[in-house]
Amino acid sequence: MFHGMMTIYKEAGYTSSDVVARLRGILHMKKIGHTGTLDPDAEGVLPVCLGNGTKLCELIADRDKEYTAVMRLGVQTDTQDMSGEIKGCIPAEEVVRLAPEEKIREVMAAFTGKISQIPPMYSAVKVNGKRLYQLARQGKTVERAAREITIYEMEIQKIELPLVTFRVRCSKGTYIRTLCSDIGEKLGTGAAMEHLLRTRVGRFTLSEAITLDEAEAIMKSDDPEKIRGYILPVDDFFEEAPRVHVEEAGMRYLLNGNTVRRKMTDLAPGTQDGYVRMYDRNDKFYALYRYDGSSDEMKSVKMFLS
Repeated sequence: MFHGMMTIYKEAGYTSSDVVARLRGILHMKKIGHTGTLDPDAEGVLPVCLGNGTKLCELIADRDKEYTAVMRLGVQTDTQDMSGEIKGCIPAEEVVRLAPEEKIREVMAAFTGKISQIPPMYSAVKVNGKRLYQLARQGKTVERAAREITIYEMEIQKIELPLVTFRVRCSKGTYIRTLCSDIGEKLGTGAAMEHLLRTRVGRFTLSEAITLDEAEAIMKSDDPEKIRGYILPVDDFFEEAPRVHVEEAGMRYLLNGNTVRRKMTDLAPGTQDGYVRMYDRNDKFYALYRYDGSSDEMKSVKMFLS
């Protein structure tokens, strides 16, 4: 069994759950989880957690994300992307008249910072115990509460009307489809997402991503252990936290997830309060703890024992 995190390049046509299902077969293990949905038509970075790394799924999902998106002005669909049923469209010349470049830049700039966004009906958000996409497929539309999200950066890369290509860095819970639709509404043209590539989730980037076909080829090769070169160890996720080695006298406390006193470890006096990574004397990682200087103790946050 493998433990840690992989950066999978999700190709168009796969759901996030499809990726997990196929990867289970490739790696011959069941304990695999993904870190949040990526639309079936979207491509790019999908961090996947393996073995005891599945305890990290929620933590990774909370990290900021980056995308490159292509928005088509002049069209509206029921899914807010071009895979859906077209509900309205205007001629290309009308798009040019309503959305000159200066106006596009002005409107998109207004969407940076903290904004409210209503989740689309075709999404995995639950309302009264049911996924919105399940209701949408039944032809139902229900009221959804607006959510506060943050657009940290939005950079227009190319304008070739009716298409606008842009890069966006945003918080958890942001729907780029909805962002496109809302921008189109402000422009008066309507808009739908043409293409979406996720380039980063937290520290997981496109440059280190591997496709499912590539992973399968490695596992079927003469040296399947090469796959470990694409698996990030669990403790690397907390690389900013100091490494703490627990002495023999403190191991029984660590093994049970109990409080460990600093004097039972090699943590230097005067270390700032915060997360620490807990190891035994052989450098085996066990847990994430939090150090409190006022009590000179470390308390368990999350255990990662196999």
